[in-house]
Amino acid sequence: MFTNEVIATFNDLEMLIYKYVMQHKEKVIYMRIRDLADEAHVSTSTIMRFCRKLDCEGFSEFKVKLKLSMDEKSDTLIKSGQHVVAEFLERTQNEHFTTKLDDAADTISKANHVYFIGIGSSGTLAEYGARYFSSLGTFSTYLKDWYTPIHANLNNSITIALSASGENHFTLSHIHMLKDKNSKILSITNNGQSTIAKISDKNISYYVSEEFYETSNITTQIPVVYILEELARRVYEKNRKSH
Repeated sequence: MFTNEVIATFNDLEMLIYKYVMQHKEKVIYMRIRDLADEAHVSTSTIMRFCRKLDCEGFSEFKVKLKLSMDEKSDTLIKSGQHVVAEFLERTQNEHFTTKLDDAADTISKANHVYFIGIGSSGTLAEYGARYFSSLGTFSTYLKDWYTPIHANLNNSITIALSASGENHFTLSHIHMLKDKNSKILSITNNGQSTIAKISDKNISYYVSEEFYETSNITTQIPVVYILEELARRVYEKNRKSH
């Protein structure tokens, strides 16, 4: 109900209503408009303006929409970790997937430097990936700041870009900047048909069911951890055999 755009239009009195509603949702859905006016210390006309900004004709419709939004959140079903791991393993334990891993590891092993990028939970895993690769002898860097100036030629480098959706615009802009400096791009995404997957030189996709809780993407990242660790181990083996 309460988008950032709508909240930005609230005046001081309407903000008082918003804060009260957010703190007392279970109580508000049973209140009369006069009760809310008294509790929030505003007039009933202010509440009516507040409701209209939320595309509600009156306070009764507002309460119905508020109740529906509360029911939607309470009905969210979260899959067990065991289920999503089984789903991932069932789809990837085949020669096609392992060949992709081996091909990607071969490309990484030939690079002079490995960069990791990502944002949100993908950023956390990008930082982990850089640490894990470095621990196995492939010095890697996590580029946390999207605005880091890059003036060098990255011709002999590879960037490993992590994005569950494959559509994050911050990660996309980062990829464009790195590609412009001649870095190869290996993306790890949930969907091989996503924009990030398509613009990458190589892509590894894991295809698990997307899950959301309210506005948060809670799609499991277990496959990403597996892919990163398996790639690092394969790169280690290739480097060991070449020496």
